Amino acid sequence: MKDTERIDMKDYEKIISLIKKEVIPAIGCTEPIAVALCAAKSREILGEMPEHVQVRLSANVLKNAMGVGIPGTGGMIGLPIAIALGILVGNSDYQLEVLKDVTPDAVEKGSVLIDKNIIDIKPAEYVNEKLYIEIHCQSKNNTSIAIIAGSHTNFVYLQKNESTLLDKKNSSIINTGNTEVELNMSKIYDFSMNCPVNKVDFILDSARINKAASEESLKYKYGHAIGNTLKGDINSMIMGNSILNRILISTTAACDARMAGIKIPVMSNSGSGNQGIAATLPVVIFAERNKNNQEELIRALILSHLTVIYIKQKLGRLSALCGCVIAATGSGCGIVHLMGGKYEQVSYAVKNMIANLTGMICDGAKPSCSMKLASGVSTALLSATLAMEQKVVTSIEGIIEDDVDQCILNLVRIGAQGMQEADRLILDIMTNKR
Repeated sequence: MKDTERIDMKDYEKIISLIKKEVIPAIGCTEPIAVALCAAKSREILGEMPEHVQVRLSANVLKNAMGVGIPGTGGMIGLPIAIALGILVGNSDYQLEVLKDVTPDAVEKGSVLIDKNIIDIKPAEYVNEKLYIEIHCQSKNNTSIAIIAGSHTNFVYLQKNESTLLDKKNSSIINTGNTEVELNMSKIYDFSMNCPVNKVDFILDSARINKAASEESLKYKYGHAIGNTLKGDINSMIMGNSILNRILISTTAACDARMAGIKIPVMSNSGSGNQGIAATLPVVIFAERNKNNQEELIRALILSHLTVIYIKQKLGRLSALCGCVIAATGSGCGIVHLMGGKYEQVSYAVKNMIANLTGMICDGAKPSCSMKLASGVSTALLSATLAMEQKVVTSIEGIIEDDVDQCILNLVRIGAQGMQEADRLILDIMTNKR
């Protein structure tokens, strides 16, 4: 096991900036919200209400936006209402909270807009980018174009009539990776353990926001109500009041509400609210039950979130792999720290996660994501526990190698290259159900 790699102090601020960029509040599932954001921007450029709206989306955006509730709509699902509300009341300055001004009146007007059949949604068959959103608005005298690519708030092209306002379509900025700081697990661990705690205590906002979402969700029964079900008599008889059960209840409840389209914010990670939930709440609940102090919690949360950012930079925003599993890998690392583990045990936890859950598919954002989140989080706790007992899947087994970063690259190869055909097949099944 190699020693951790000490970071040049000049990179500390870059890493802090990266975390602040990637761990941000979001209301609703980020794919339809990103489409609403793009619609809002296109309408703002147009300067008036459009008479026709042409929407072209990558397959992965379509997949993640088909079956999820839209915030503030009372349970309406899918892209048409997200686009209509983006046009009517969306504010692009709000970024991933673009629909926070939605009202019942706006929803009613949105339904009328949909009935007028002015919104045309089709696949963007001419692009290779996994995350791609292109929206054309047209009125009697004006046209506008807005394009988001690479990440959920990254506008790469803006145009009004014949005037180009922004053009970064051929820029490397479309790529999601951060080239200023080359991360690896040893750097992540060094930063998480040694950065002045007052520089990173902002990460406690993720604990506050995501815990509030979970607690609000448990008052009601959203989606499949996984969180409430786990609080029930049957599961209590099986698992009691264990730390694992409390973690599962908290994390799945927040996901239940989010996938149902409840208008409450969660702190996202790398463009996904579910990833933010999975990276945050297991660490928070474990710290509460384990009586860790605030500094230990802060460092565990930073370790968790930064691990997720690192893996998602390599994998990409959207893929055939379930993001909840990626995020749970981060929380497993954070829990190792809360247990008193060091870098060696953190690397063991990552290897155990990759050996176990690599290959869990993403078949779109939907209420049953809570079930996958439960699988990821429970495996994270198992992986961390094994790591603390010096138990790790070895390099003679499957896709695991001695170097933890190479294990992550193997995971990435499977998700980004090996499962491309699976991604196409999943979308084909979803769009051709009988």
